[in-house]
Formats: sequence, structure tokens, C-alpha cells
Amino acid sequence: MDTSREIREFLATRRAKITPEQAGLPAFGNGKRRVPGLRREEVALLAGVSIDYYVRLERGQIAGASEEVLDALCRALQLDDAERSHLHDLAAAQRQRPARRTPRRAKDTVPASLKRVLESMTGSPAFIRNGRLDILAVNDLGRALYAPLFTATAPTPVNIARFQFLDPTSRGFFPDWNASVNTTVSLLRTEAGRAPGDTELTGLIGELVTRSDEFRTAWAKHNVRLHHTGRKAFRHPAIGEITLDFDAMQLPGDAGLTLTAYSAEPGTPEHDALILLASWAATSSDEAHQDASRP
Repeated sequence: MDTSREIREFLATRRAKITPEQAGLPAFGNGKRRVPGLRREEVALLAGVSIDYYVRLERGQIAGASEEVLDALCRALQLDDAERSHLHDLAAAQRQRPARRTPRRAKDTVPASLKRVLESMTGSPAFIRNGRLDILAVNDLGRALYAPLFTATAPTPVNIARFQFLDPTSRGFFPDWNASVNTTVSLLRTEAGRAPGDTELTGLIGELVTRSDEFRTAWAKHNVRLHHTGRKAFRHPAIGEITLDFDAMQLPGDAGLTLTAYSAEPGTPEHDALILLASWAATSSDEAHQDASRP
């Protein structure tokens, strides 16, 4: 990943999203502005730096910027928590300037103890993923919920982004496909800031940019986000539509792994649907074992 280019495009897209009125600046004249959002000199004014210095920053020369300057930029551009972290990650990546690209930031190995934790979560679909959105471990109910991803011909490991953008069945599986894929792209963009030397991530992004117009358009927006909790809808081939609460928890260590678990409040239709999903999963598993045992 070209960190200087990433910094340049990220700052430019954030600047374009803020109007002078939103920034508390007076609007002079009635003519149409030639650029959307704030001008560079307006960002410099808000951040308390010279225009020449801000121009250098937006050109990607951010390695020498202090934490105070970065924080001032975050305030001037009204960045949210995810955007703040992303800007600091990009600055850190440029300061390091690794001499060579590494195949991956950390081994994609899920400890046996975590796999046992997943298996013990019998009432909640759950899986462990890395920053590239590869599903590295999944419990039985999670595999049942994401059944369209775990087909006999699916590559290993299953990758959520690759399924969403390259498999046409994803549009039926995710009722709000646009919102779902925007979240996916934002997570990949966030990971690219954290791990600029991850060649597998770079390869995945290159593949999706080449093969998907939707991904290419969303990627160019440079949106990032934190993804800790919320609700997600599915249109499951066996049980129909179901909307579940999810919680995503960053696991300790430097492997960049996240445990995502889905749940539903007892007594609700969603909880009944989870029970139905568990029954369907058990039946499907029994049929698979019977087929495998036949001569």
C-alpha cells in the first residue's frame, strides 16, 4: 500500500465532507465554491498550522507531524473515533516505512482454547475472523447461519468480502446489501491503515477492485469504521429473514483476531428463529453423516 497516497486521499475526502458552516466559518460571497467542503487554507486555519505546512501534510508528508498536530487535524476535520485512529495508523505506518512487505501481520492461527469457547456457545452463532475478514473458526450455529458462504466449492478460508462482492447469491442473503458491503469496505480500509505491509490484504483489495465496480466505488470513498455492536439482517435459505444483535470483540494479543457473536432476546420471534436454525443445522448435520456412511 502506498501510504503517502492513502494519507493524501484520506485527508482530501474528509476535507470535502465538511462545509464552512459545519466548521463554524463565515461564508463569504454568493458565488459557488470551486471545491466541495473546506479549502486547504480553511483546514489550516482551523488546525492552527500554516497553509504551506497543511499542504505538505495533505500531500502525504505526515511522518514528522506530532501527535498534537494530528489531533488538531482530527478536530478541524471533525473526525470520528474510527477516522482518528485511521489517521494515526497511517502516520505511524509512514514513520516506520518498512524495508520489505511482509506476507501477513500475524499468523492466522486460532488457539485451541478459543475454538473450545466457540464450540461451547451453542445458543449463539459465532465466528473468529482476522482483519482481512477471513473466517478462521466458526461454531456449528455460525456455520448454519452463514451456510451460503460455506459451500462445497467455497475457497478456504471463507472470506466475507469476497463472498459479498463476487458471489451473486450474497444480494439475496443480505437484505440490505448496500449497507452491508459499505461496512465491509470500511473495515477493510481500517485494516489497511493498521497493517499496510499485509500482502494478502493488498492482494484481496486488488482482486476486488479489479472484479467489482461496487467495491471500487466504495473503496474510493476512504470511509473507515469501528464495528463493535449493532444489528444485522439475513435472508436465510432455510428459515427466511432474521435480524440479530451482534457483538464484535477484539481478542487479546497482536494477531488482530475478532470474535463476533449473534444473539436474540428470549421470547422474541428472532429467538424462535435461532431455535429453528439450530434444529435445521442438526438435521442437516445428521443427513450429511448418513450420506458419508453409505457405501
